[in-house]
Amino acid sequence: MKRKNILRLLLGTAALTVTLCSTAYCARPVASSSDTTLANGVFVEGVDLSGMTPDQAREALKAKADSLASTPVNLTFGDNLISSSLADFGYTCTNLDIVDSLVPIGKSGNIVERYKEQKDLENNTAQYSLDFTVDYSKVRSFVENCSTYNTDPVEGELLIGDDGYPYVQGGTSGRTLNTEASAEAVKNAIESWTGGDIAVNLVYDEVKPEVTYETLSLVKDVLGTATTDYSASSGNRAVNVENGCSLINGTMLWPGDEFSVTDKVTPFSAENGYMPAPTYEENRTVDSYGGGICQVSTTLYNAALKAEMDITARSNHTMMVNYVEPSKDAAIAEGVMDMRFVNNTDAPIYIQGGCYGGQITFVIYGHETRPSNRTIEFESRILATMEPSGYSLYPDATQAVGYIAQTQSPHTGYQAQLWKHIYTDGVETDEVLVNESYYQSVGTIYSVGVMTGNASVQQALYGAIGSNNLDAVQQIIKTGTAPAAQNQGQTNTAGDVDDPVQGQDQNAVTIVN
Repeated sequence: MKRKNILRLLLGTAALTVTLCSTAYCARPVASSSDTTLANGVFVEGVDLSGMTPDQAREALKAKADSLASTPVNLTFGDNLISSSLADFGYTCTNLDIVDSLVPIGKSGNIVERYKEQKDLENNTAQYSLDFTVDYSKVRSFVENCSTYNTDPVEGELLIGDDGYPYVQGGTSGRTLNTEASAEAVKNAIESWTGGDIAVNLVYDEVKPEVTYETLSLVKDVLGTATTDYSASSGNRAVNVENGCSLINGTMLWPGDEFSVTDKVTPFSAENGYMPAPTYEENRTVDSYGGGICQVSTTLYNAALKAEMDITARSNHTMMVNYVEPSKDAAIAEGVMDMRFVNNTDAPIYIQGGCYGGQITFVIYGHETRPSNRTIEFESRILATMEPSGYSLYPDATQAVGYIAQTQSPHTGYQAQLWKHIYTDGVETDEVLVNESYYQSVGTIYSVGVMTGNASVQQALYGAIGSNNLDAVQQIIKTGTAPAAQNQGQTNTAGDVDDPVQGQDQNAVTIVN
């Protein structure tokens, strides 16, 4: 009896258990608010979406995306910093619908999956990211506008500083924006961005100047210098020397280039800054525009010799000059004679010229490559001397008959050579013949007035002057008539040049020394 009752009790309990279990597995769950909100611990881009509905989460993520669009993007183009933000490049979130996939987290799947998701939520490791894209057309358009910062190359130039030495100004490269490469660089930087400000170096092409700073910086050594004195010159001649010097000053010559003095200083005209001054014409001195320019050429010639430039053209004067030794001069005449030299160094040379206190100086700057223990000197050697004799007569149509003026003193003639001596550690190792020059010997020159209304007297004077017959000139001046035919053709070459009217009426002749 007791066993039956016990059995009935056990059977009843089992039935109840089956009924309850059947109900647990078969009944439909009632939806709760937690089923439509995000679980605690869900983060996207650092935004805590815990307990939010999908709409609330989307709004929060949209606000986050908008805030990210204001992230600074700093573009560097050379020395220029161009500030912008992600919004300027069409930075847009492409996966706000990620919210829908986040709602079931920790609530669905098998027991293992749910357990893992719930642990992630508890440990705040349920971190998710938004996806973004850029509008490449906006990227390219923004980058294109940066081309306003393109720069042209600046050609280098040499200037002389207060210390007397050259320094370089300019010589810097220009920059031209490479739009395609720069747009790609910006796009890649944004798409790989993981946080913080974004910095991008724009891509540009370097445009080098023809004259670079690096090249000109070699021009720092004095290769050769020379000075001559023109303090005794007339005012006009001094003007010409200074004008010619200024026309050459600042010349830069590239390796292999040839420099021509006449190309730099011509034309010899008032418009080009010249005045009439004494200059050599054949064997006498006459006034012409540019008189004195040969001293400019000569001074530069001596500087070029010391710089050991390759002298390609040089001529001596017809008569010796007094501002340099024989064979150290360099005469020029437009279209006839020139002084030229070639830059035979590995760098540019710079010619500095200046006049001060009646002295003209040229300095040639460049890149010194000659050994420091090597020196040079130049020696003028006179091979022969020709003393002047006699005189020469020239008509002066601006002066009346009776005028005789000494217009030029006698000039001694020379045959000379210029030698270069080369020393190593003070010991002469070689000597080189530089040039050989021949200067004419010229006697005293007189100017004879021929202005008169008497045609026969004028014609007779021209005849006597043409035959260089001073006696005949004096006779014509004294008598006022042409001399006898037998006296024509006699030439006085060494008799009375100190007193060309000796024995004549002194009042009839004007002598100007």
